[in-house]
Amino acid sequence: MTQQAFDQLGLNPRETLLYQTLLQLGPASIRDIADKSGINRGSAYESLKQLQAKGVVSYFPKGKRRFFSAENPEILLKLAEEKRANLDKAIESLKHSVIPNLHQLQPDYHQTNVRYYEGDEGIEWVLRDILNVVSEQKSDNKEYCVFSSKPIRPFLYRPFPNFTKQRIKLGIKVNVIAIGDGGEDAELSERKWIRTEGAVDASYIAIYPPKCAIISLASDNFPSAVVLESKDIAMAQQIIFNTLWGLL
Repeated sequence: MTQQAFDQLGLNPRETLLYQTLLQLGPASIRDIADKSGINRGSAYESLKQLQAKGVVSYFPKGKRRFFSAENPEILLKLAEEKRANLDKAIESLKHSVIPNLHQLQPDYHQTNVRYYEGDEGIEWVLRDILNVVSEQKSDNKEYCVFSSKPIRPFLYRPFPNFTKQRIKLGIKVNVIAIGDGGEDAELSERKWIRTEGAVDASYIAIYPPKCAIISLASDNFPSAVVLESKDIAMAQQIIFNTLWGLL
């Protein structure tokens, strides 16, 4: 029985200990509960009141004293099911009402939202963002396009090695213009090449409207990324990509 499960139900470690103590004792006074659990009476009493409010503990008077009793452990499953039902309702409300209404509050500026990310964690965030944004496209053909140079490939998926598997699982296609030789063939992927002479910089540009992500390597192969969120910029980059794609 892990505390993590109780945490999800809203029971902190002290409340969990008191509930388990009551299961062992049966109906008991605050004195007996405090002695058995090792928690002082004042703190135990306050926590028992919280447990009562959550429905996992009840009490009854016995003379001038108040006795507490633990509810059947099956109550925990009922609490979990209630929380899941409430969460499902909240998700539906966010999807169909709250988020659309919040979007209406945003002014329709032709403004570019720029975000910067660094290190493997930052690159992983960008890669996951690509999957999330493209998977939400309303079109049946979910896809994005990429410019990718050879030097960055060994470092790009280092923080997210199963990126390609996740992309394929989501049914997302990618068109790649590879700068330099190499690149792996994969399902739902089409690749064309630009041949170059001499060294090229390590760079990766993903176009997934309304966003574009630019990933590059600094000294010591330290990755960094810039994500531009702008329909106009993404559209311009898409036109450039499509034009070049048609020429290769």
